[in-house]
Amino acid sequence: MSFLQDYVYYIGAFGLVLIGLFIILSRRNLIKVIIGLSILDTGINLFLISVGYISKGTAPIFSKPGLVAEDMVDPVPQALVLTSIVIGVAVLALALALAMRLHKLHGTLDLRKIGELKW
Repeated sequence: MSFLQDYVYYIGAFGLVLIGLFIILSRRNLIKVIIGLSILDTGINLFLISVGYISKGTAPIFSKPGLVAEDMVDPVPQALVLTSIVIGVAVLALALALAMRLHKLHGTLDLRKIGELKW
C-alpha cells in the first residue's frame, strides 16, 4: 500500500495526460478538443507539482531554525505551475474565441469539415 500512496499523484497526472491525449486524438468537435487540451494541461501541472512534493514537508518561507533543506518543499515547480496556469487560461480563452469565430464564419466546429474548407 505504501507504493500506491507514494506514487498516487504521478498515477493521477499520467491518467489525466492520457485522457487529454485520447480526447484530442479521437474527437472531431473543436470544443471537445479544446477541453482535451485543458485536461492535458491539468495533468502536466499535477505532474510538476508532484515532482516538488515532500511528504510532511514545509514551505521554505515557514522554515524554523535547524530545519534542513531535505525537509522543505521545492518552490520552483510551484512557481512554474503558477505561471503555467496563467498561460493555460490565456491559451484556453484564445482557443475558445477562435472556435467561436470559426463557427460564426463557417457554421461548423467539425475538424474534418474545417480541414476541407478552401481558404
